[in-house]
Amino acid sequence: MKNLTAIFALITLAFCLHSCGPKWSEIEEEGFNLIVNHGGATLGYSPESGVQILTVDRMGFKDLNQNGTLDPYEDWRLSADERAKDLASKMSVEQIAGLMLYSAHQSIPSGGRRASTYNNKPYEESGALPSDLSDDQKKFLTDDNLRHVLITRVESPVVAAKWNNNAQAFVEGLGMGIPVNTSSDPRHGSDSNAEYNEGSGGSISMWPTTLGLAATFNPDLMLQFGEIASKEYRALGIATALSPQIDLATEPRWSRFSGTMGEDPYLATDLARAYVDGFQSTEGKGWGYQSVNAMVKHWPGGGPEEGGRDGHFGYGAYAVYPGKNMADHTKPFTEGAFKLNGDTKSASAVMPYYTISTGHGEAVANGYNHYLITEVLRGEYGYDGVLCTDWGITRDVSSIGKFEGKPWGVEELTEAERHFKAIEAGMDQFGGNNDMKPVLEAYKIGVNEHGEEKMRSRFETSAVRLLKNIFRTGLFDNAYLNIAKTEELVGNPDFMKIGFNAQLSSIVMLKNKNKTLPVTEKKKVFVPERYIAPSVNWWGMVTPEKVEPAFNLDMVAKYFEIVKNASEADFALVGIESPDGGTGYNENDLEKGGNGYVPISLQYDTYTANNARETSLAGGSPLEDFTNRTYKGKTVTARNTRDMDLVNDTKQLMGNKPVVVIVNVKKPMVFSEIEPNSDAVLIHMGVQDQALLEIISGKTEPSALLPFQMPADMKTVELQFEDVPRDMEPYVDSENNTYDFAFGLNWKGKIEDDRTAKYGKKQ
Repeated sequence: MKNLTAIFALITLAFCLHSCGPKWSEIEEEGFNLIVNHGGATLGYSPESGVQILTVDRMGFKDLNQNGTLDPYEDWRLSADERAKDLASKMSVEQIAGLMLYSAHQSIPSGGRRASTYNNKPYEESGALPSDLSDDQKKFLTDDNLRHVLITRVESPVVAAKWNNNAQAFVEGLGMGIPVNTSSDPRHGSDSNAEYNEGSGGSISMWPTTLGLAATFNPDLMLQFGEIASKEYRALGIATALSPQIDLATEPRWSRFSGTMGEDPYLATDLARAYVDGFQSTEGKGWGYQSVNAMVKHWPGGGPEEGGRDGHFGYGAYAVYPGKNMADHTKPFTEGAFKLNGDTKSASAVMPYYTISTGHGEAVANGYNHYLITEVLRGEYGYDGVLCTDWGITRDVSSIGKFEGKPWGVEELTEAERHFKAIEAGMDQFGGNNDMKPVLEAYKIGVNEHGEEKMRSRFETSAVRLLKNIFRTGLFDNAYLNIAKTEELVGNPDFMKIGFNAQLSSIVMLKNKNKTLPVTEKKKVFVPERYIAPSVNWWGMVTPEKVEPAFNLDMVAKYFEIVKNASEADFALVGIESPDGGTGYNENDLEKGGNGYVPISLQYDTYTANNARETSLAGGSPLEDFTNRTYKGKTVTARNTRDMDLVNDTKQLMGNKPVVVIVNVKKPMVFSEIEPNSDAVLIHMGVQDQALLEIISGKTEPSALLPFQMPADMKTVELQFEDVPRDMEPYVDSENNTYDFAFGLNWKGKIEDDRTAKYGKKQ
């Protein structure tokens, strides 16, 4: 009987231990530990951070603020909204101010123009690992409570993942244990020289640009891109995408045209919705560990820049609406990104553009415009996600043509006053600001004007929005990465194959005289070298002139026999870029007594703007003593006019033998200068040379369509309205092809299918 009693007691004890003990277990990973809650969330934490694990209801929870108690924001069983509100209520004003910062661009390891030190030494002399935090990063994470970091170049996926784990461990033991929310601008572009094969991998999968994806007219492909890109982002530690750029490209001269989804509001709306759905949904089921917050930009549409000049500079500060057509520009936001098919419902963040939207509220940049932010975006459309300024709008600027701060319309305010004005307009966050001091000064201004209670409430409102995006992507629960899984996933062969196929689908054939293409045999090809003129970028960095092959000749040789002389060739393959017609501003013109404003040309040859406006639609910067920014009668020549010569000279050398012209198109162009001497024309918006050769050789049939019009001449460009889509006279070539929106050829001729039926007709 005693033995039976003892056995029964042991069974009872075992049952109690099983049913009453913790329902979580701990696993050691490289640099962090995992808490596996059986039937609940898996948590990651660094044992060195000071954070302890609490057992409540037999489940494990991270004690992020290290107070020995389970606070609601630490309870993974609650909703993101509940957790965010609890945490915001507990945060100091200084902590919220830090949350409202978004860092300047960070490379990993730090280097280049914005290089930081490591233990007070340059990276190369410091002995630091590439994944270590720089001195600047440690400072803004600690002293300024910053938690949103924008990364640019990374040495490799492994380095990015290790840096992420180092950054998360560093902040986990600070204050409330708020994790780093890392973000990135688009990073899935193609390397033209890279080779693709069935087993190829890379640092990340390679795709056409957003404009190239738009040329497929395929929202399902855009959705697939978002799904794959988000997985790679999360494997790199990136939980917010500073994309998509859904500005409607109604102004063909704009320098940021190539980042858009084209000029048609209906196509751009469908593509915007697909992009955001793909990024934000985890396996199509809403928010999760594969979700990436999408910050759509740039409200209310940065496309209608007067004369095509860009808002990064004072000379491009004004968006204009001669066609009174704001509605088309907001459509990709309100009907696309804010009305998703997936369970995340709406894009989680929005970035207004630098520009002053002339005639729409106060004459200040969109990030300061109470009418466009609070009355329209928040009020009329009910948007309650994060609003982040574009980078640098609160910094000072000294002249119209310098790449400095971009405080358009508020140049004469102090930095703190600009922060306060943006907060009053409805903004939550400040892009490119690592310093919380002006945010705290703005808070004091608000307290003096509205009182402590109202200003505290206003800061908490922004904090809740910002925190929800961190909670929903799972960063509070587990922000750490398995390095081996990152290495295996990012740029894997399956993703590379899908990206390469997307490149093939993005190439548009505009002309194919006498069925020049495809060239199915391994014929002899002449590939003339391309001259590249010297250039100076926004930051004053000079690139010297050079002459180089337009294509990877090793790749060309796999498809055709390369010959050095045109006389020996069966056909010529000429690679060029669309005209680089300048920025619309020239300091030399100013020094000679002009106003500094010059045309932006979409043709290669010298252009005089005889049809430009006599009086500009906008002006009045305090940095200028005039308001009329007209450039009528002034002359410019494209920087790459030699590209035109290359095509025409090659045709003269080839005689009656065909010339195939490949144009890397950054924006619309006037084709009359080169089309007559081109037997076949293909355009692309950023693909591998191999993808072009697959089309040329007939291994793949072209299928893409123009997502914008090609103008007949510069007169139609000058007469079109900056805010109105598809309002130019399109170019008609020697084969009677009209280079209009939704035009493209395949081997049979003009493409007419479901895509052209749906989007081709102007609505």
